[in-house]
Amino acid sequence: MAEKALFKIALDKAMANCSRREFCCDDIRNKLLQWGLENNDVEKIIEILINENFINELRYATAFVRDKFRYNKWGKVKIAAHLRIKKLPSDIISSALDSIDIEQYTKFMRELIEGHKRTVKAKNQYDLKAKLLRYGLSKGFESSLLYDILNDPDN
Repeated sequence: MAEKALFKIALDKAMANCSRREFCCDDIRNKLLQWGLENNDVEKIIEILINENFINELRYATAFVRDKFRYNKWGKVKIAAHLRIKKLPSDIISSALDSIDIEQYTKFMRELIEGHKRTVKAKNQYDLKAKLLRYGLSKGFESSLLYDILNDPDN
């Protein structure tokens, strides 16, 4: 009886959490294990949450991509790495990353590099490009796009 009550309480609590914000299966699995549930109960709860559409990994990934791009100013490489840490399937990750408009993405990356360029102190042009490249890579942008922006004669 106590196990069934714990299962019901955990399910209700997980539903309440999922109704407030997006979670992926891995997040909920970790929470349920922290609450002291057994693995088979955890999987049953996750299955119920998916069937009731409390958890939708594509919806989660799309929201994650949008928020990390817009607010944290991350590039696709860094976003994809964090989604892989959350154990999301690669097809969901690529689908979510495709939701970013490529023109807006490159414009945003160019503005970010230009803004950082004003604050960087460099000995010469080569040193400046290296620092800007490292900055762009640390934000998770693709090296090929960064090379194109840094080697653009209009820059």
